[in-house]
Amino acid sequence: MNVLSLFDGMSCGQIALNRCGIKYDNYFASEIKKHAIQVTQHNYPNTIQLGDIRNIKGSDLPEIDLLIGGSPCQDFSLANKVKKGLQGEKSGLFFEYTRIMKETKPKYFLLENVVMDEKSMNFISQEIGVYPVRINSSLVSAQLRDRLYWTNIKGTGENLFGNYIKLPEDKKIMLKDIITSGDVSKEKCNCLLESESRNPGATWSSFRRFFKWGFVNLVFENKMFYESFMLKDKTLEQFKEIWKEGDTRKLNQIELERLQTVPEGYTKILNRNKAACLLGDGWTIDVICHIFNEGIKSGQFFTGDK
Repeated sequence: MNVLSLFDGMSCGQIALNRCGIKYDNYFASEIKKHAIQVTQHNYPNTIQLGDIRNIKGSDLPEIDLLIGGSPCQDFSLANKVKKGLQGEKSGLFFEYTRIMKETKPKYFLLENVVMDEKSMNFISQEIGVYPVRINSSLVSAQLRDRLYWTNIKGTGENLFGNYIKLPEDKKIMLKDIITSGDVSKEKCNCLLESESRNPGATWSSFRRFFKWGFVNLVFENKMFYESFMLKDKTLEQFKEIWKEGDTRKLNQIELERLQTVPEGYTKILNRNKAACLLGDGWTIDVICHIFNEGIKSGQFFTGDK
């Protein structure tokens, strides 16, 4: 089986294939980030790197059995005030995915992206030929990560329109279950983003944003400070008077890997900051495994041999 992964990042697709026990002969990857390629080649040295997606031609490749990828999502993201959608420079690279899909005519495909406005979702669905399944990573991890997955892999669910991918069962993994030390005030981690790589230190500004808006992922290392925060017995200014470095911290590298269900140590050749950048851009491995396994169970996907 030949696999082509576009926007491969640190090769989350390859992790999922191996975790599911799916055999493949060649894994072709299109990626331009230096650190992502370094991590991939460290863990999977046989990966065939193809470089920039815009320079790839289907005619230069052997028969592709599985095409996977998650095109850039920044122009779709609900977090952005200005959403250029498919007209944006980054998210517009979706058209490179469809171009290569038409050129290679893979037997199976999988495309991932963020939850977006209905118009954009419908347009992508018409271009791809299927509507997406919506899966939140919170079902298989301690992270809130709501995503859309377009695929022609058929699952075990059945309705009038045929087989479909069912949602995974809730594993009920909480944030407190995956941290290496300390306490947390939330059941689930906010969605990891590339921005998790910025300002990794435990700063007062991080706690201030956490106190006011709650979108920062923080761990409390000081038990008394944590209990005071949970009781809400102080104002922000009062907390400022007692907060000291070490009372709170950002998520560490192992925790970030666990949140994406990536094997522990997979990004160890990078420092925490660079690893956080890749992990924030990556896939939740167990969601991808669920989709692959659904296909295997339904008899609609590769078990290893063509």
